[in-house]
Amino acid sequence: MPTPDPAAFADAWTRAWNDHDVEAVLAHFHDDVVFTSPVAARVVPESAGVVRGKAALRDYWLTALRVLPDLHFELVDVYRGESVLVINYRNERGGLVDEVLLFDGDLVREGHGTYRE
Repeated sequence: MPTPDPAAFADAWTRAWNDHDVEAVLAHFHDDVVFTSPVAARVVPESAGVVRGKAALRDYWLTALRVLPDLHFELVDVYRGESVLVINYRNERGGLVDEVLLFDGDLVREGHGTYRE
């Protein structure tokens, strides 16, 4: 299954995050998306790091932005696989992060935030 153009997707995704425009980021996701992240486990402890559905993802990201008001991403690179994009970026603290996005059609069905420890 094809993936979106990696450079265009990563650019739009990065701009939306840097604008703190959660709705623009969510526009890339299916309503029944599943998203995992160790940050979700800290910000929304009851999630145990697994966020299910666009509404819950919205709540998680809005909460995270309140906790991290200086959030900013610098795109390092983007990688394309079969129905998958991996966006490698540096966050506002200088940490390297990979966002692994699995697509179903034009939208993300499953995402994983992964962090260098």
